Formats: sequence, C-alpha cells, structure tokens
Amino acid sequence: MIPDWQLPPGVDRGLWDYLHAGDMVAGYDEQMRASPLAAADVAFCERQFPTPGRLIDLGCGTGRLSIHFARRGFECVGADLSDEMLTQARANAAAAGVSVEWRNANLVDLAGLPDASFDYAACLFSTLGMVRGADNRAKVLESALRVLKPGGRLVLHVHNRWFRGLGVRRLSGQFVRALFERPSAGDIAMPQAYGGAPLTLHHFARREAVMMLWEAGFRTLDGFPLTTTGARAKWPLTLNAYGWLLLAERPV
Repeated sequence: MIPDWQLPPGVDRGLWDYLHAGDMVAGYDEQMRASPLAAADVAFCERQFPTPGRLIDLGCGTGRLSIHFARRGFECVGADLSDEMLTQARANAAAAGVSVEWRNANLVDLAGLPDASFDYAACLFSTLGMVRGADNRAKVLESALRVLKPGGRLVLHVHNRWFRGLGVRRLSGQFVRALFERPSAGDIAMPQAYGGAPLTLHHFARREAVMMLWEAGFRTLDGFPLTTTGARAKWPLTLNAYGWLLLAERPV
C-alpha cells in the first residue's frame, strides 16, 4: 500500500482507496447505466459538442463518455488516475469496436499533454469535487484550459452544496463553515460502500464553481441545474438542484 506521504497531489487516502477498489470497478458500468444523472450529462455534452473533434475526458472512469463520442467520430483521450478503471475502459472500448487513447494521469497535472490540442473537454460526475484542496481543484481547471484550443469547450459537473436532500444537519454545518470561511466549507465525507477510508466529496455553491472557471481563464456560456432524476431543477434552484452542469469556453 502506498504511504500517505506519497499520495499524488489532490488525492487523500479515501480517494486512493476508492479509485483502487476492485469491487467498485466491477460494478461501475452497471451503476452508470442505471443512473439518470449519467444519461443527463452525456445528453448535455451531445448538445454542447456539436461536431466531431478532439475530446479529452478528465476522470474517464471505465470510458462511458469517451466510448460514446468515439462511436460518433470524435478522437478521444480518456485520463484517469486508476489503473483498475483504465483496464476496464480498454476492455469496454475493445468490446465496442472503437479506438480511444487511455492515459494514467493525475488531473492536477496534465504535463504530458500538449497545449491547445483539444476541441472539447469534459469533467463529469463530480470528478472535480473528488480532488482535495481548492488550490488543487484550481490546477485541474487551469490544466483543462491549457490543453484546450482557443474557442474550445469544457463541460463541468459539480454537486450542489445547498441541496435540501443533504439534510438539515449537513446544511447547517455547511452554513457555519461558509460563514466563517473555513477551508473545509463544501467538503462532505461519507463512508465508502467498498471499504477503505471515508471518501470526501467537495460540494460547490454555483457561484463558487463559476468563479473558479473565471479565475482559471474560462468564460461561462450555459448552466443546467440537475435534480436527482437528471431533469432540470425548479425554483428555488439553490435548494432543489442536486448539482450543476456548466458549459465554459476558452476565449479566442
């Protein structure tokens, strides 16, 4: 087992255990097929990525997005930190009869990818929220901006910090931490179904996510507030949105 002091930037023990849990990977494809959120984010990407081009899937998991767009004539690169996920992604691509380039990479540092080499990027299913530390999350977005061509588009999915379904206790704790500007504001830890240390997932206020995109150099173009069923959330969005799909662009 890798010691804590050797964990990659933005990765804590809970995330490392999650990424390398064999049981999680074995059931991941079925979990995605059953999730209305997974279908909603692919549909959003279809609307925002209108013509084939080069697409990088940041946190590609077992390849559901990369394989979907490879079938549509896109040149896809899937990046993930989990060798177990990538092994399954390769098998899935072979079964689908498509070619995808798979890379083991930490999203905090995409140094192996050249500047301005992609037309599209996606970071879905709250992958950004799995990265620990605001500075490291900012580096993920900065790396995404760097590898996109001018005019290139990024679709980002984040969970909503103020979703009423989190419960009064969690929302109250979030309010206090945000009020006092604690670094842990937005971080919600939960036990893992697959064993290992608790997994901490950062939940974003919408303004926080938009500001991070702006500070990285993007301009935002669109947003879609999701319910747990993948439908558009109704007012008040702050409480009813389970998460946000955001479209941003690298300025020309």
